Amino acid sequence: MKINDKQIIQILLDGNYIPKDVVPDAEKYAKHEGASIIDYLLTQGILNKDLLGQAIAEFYGIPYADINSNTPTRETVLKIPEEIAKKYNVVLFSVDKEKVVFATDSPAKPGILEELQSYFVDKDDEIAQKEFALAYCLEEDIKPLFVHYRKPLQTRFSEISADAKLTAASDLIDDIVDDALAYKSSDIHFEPQKKDVIIRFRIDGILSEAGRISKAIYENILNRIKVLAKLRIDEHSAAQDGAIRYEREGKSVDLRVSVVPIYDGEKIAIRILSTYIQGFGLNDIGLGPVHQDILTKASMKPFGMILVTGPTGSGKTTTLYSILKSLNSPERNITTIEDPVEYKIAGVNQIQVNSLTNLTFAKGLRSIVRQDPDVILVGEIRDEETAEISVNAALTGHLLLSTFHANDAATAIPRLIDMNIEPFLLSSTLEVIIAQRLVRTICEKCRYSYEVNIDDLKRDYPQAAFYFSGKKTNLYKGKGCDKCNHTGYSGRTALFEFIVGSRTLRDLILLNPSAQQVWDAAKKQGSISMFEDGMTKVKNGLTTIEEVLRVANPEEMSLYAPKKSRIKNK
Repeated sequence: MKINDKQIIQILLDGNYIPKDVVPDAEKYAKHEGASIIDYLLTQGILNKDLLGQAIAEFYGIPYADINSNTPTRETVLKIPEEIAKKYNVVLFSVDKEKVVFATDSPAKPGILEELQSYFVDKDDEIAQKEFALAYCLEEDIKPLFVHYRKPLQTRFSEISADAKLTAASDLIDDIVDDALAYKSSDIHFEPQKKDVIIRFRIDGILSEAGRISKAIYENILNRIKVLAKLRIDEHSAAQDGAIRYEREGKSVDLRVSVVPIYDGEKIAIRILSTYIQGFGLNDIGLGPVHQDILTKASMKPFGMILVTGPTGSGKTTTLYSILKSLNSPERNITTIEDPVEYKIAGVNQIQVNSLTNLTFAKGLRSIVRQDPDVILVGEIRDEETAEISVNAALTGHLLLSTFHANDAATAIPRLIDMNIEPFLLSSTLEVIIAQRLVRTICEKCRYSYEVNIDDLKRDYPQAAFYFSGKKTNLYKGKGCDKCNHTGYSGRTALFEFIVGSRTLRDLILLNPSAQQVWDAAKKQGSISMFEDGMTKVKNGLTTIEEVLRVANPEEMSLYAPKKSRIKNK
């Protein structure tokens, strides 16, 4: 049977994976927050998932299966029938000349090897003749692989569309949300057309169609989602916003729901709040060594302002949470005001904006500064009042972190001045401005390199060709495999540009500069553009030229036209 939190803690202590003095704080957090002790250890960075898995594997006396680094293919997963796989939470992990290894989170469950051996004796003599062995794997790494047992949404919809009146809307919603979670989607879109409704998932920043349903079925789904999100079901001509706590198999996910009327009906957009970012630190978000050093030094100062700019969905919140994670300690009072609170951070006081009680960013921030904070996070600076209070808080002994909508780092300064922030106040408080965009990363499982002529690059990507020298160079891309859903991409990373609040920049801010003047000064101090950071990541095999051009086209960012390449092939 599975081991509980108390047993896991003892395993970690016995194996010297964690110090004894962290256990009381972990137990206190679990009791007050209704969470797991393990959640506390992971969010505090005391432990990571691989170490947790290795410790439990040692307890069982079997190897640890790192499924994330060696992900079984769809064909491999389907070698075990769905009934047995889900009964024991088991997948086929590896096969060699002598041994076949199965990964499971329940290696002590009675009958697991016997049932597997019995099945393969009848179905696959080649595997049945080998030695059978178990390896330990975390449940959260196994579950996503079961997506291979699911029929495509479109197939399931076609099976029930003829009998729509008898179809339970809640079951369909469960199917759709489960698929979105399995594919690590950030958003679900229901888009009414003239005859049917298109369902699309946003995966790694790109929308793709998941299926279509009839309008008759969609009416039931629409009403059910409105009920779950506490919206008016009799309102069809006004936009409505709500939230759902989606619970499934003992786990919960927060969903933000937006319903708007369009010409062919009511469109639903559901944002799946990204609980995965609780494991992210400054090492995990795509920062290069120079940028990471700048951010670490700025975040350790007792006061000042760190701003992260970029459009919606560019990873700003992930960057801020990564900074908070590095700062979070019992010696600091950290308070945030967010809309929404995406996940609970142990040891941080988090306030949710609430329009019904008139708790805005500005009003919440006024209250926070009276709570003796050391670090303040403001989810977004949206208006003059919030901007003014934020700057004053950063001036009076607080480290303030916030996001701000601007196309690039240089534009943030004149925009803040346009919001009636006095230049001398901004000059005194600004530590770092970060601009960022997200790009898809090449799938590690199917990535390969290929040689390209520089002349061909100049023809196809003239802006990018500037960053390469010689007659030929090597680039990278993904072939497409089961792990990346045959897209060649898996996961995302960020492109960054930093402007640091140096003495030169502070003097310049007093003169009410243009964005071009700000960037010229930053460039002289060594700042690189997002496009240049992107080209570095292209050369290092993390992403492709197409991805960089998709989010950071230098033609649209004329401020950043480079004078000469400073990137060397690696």
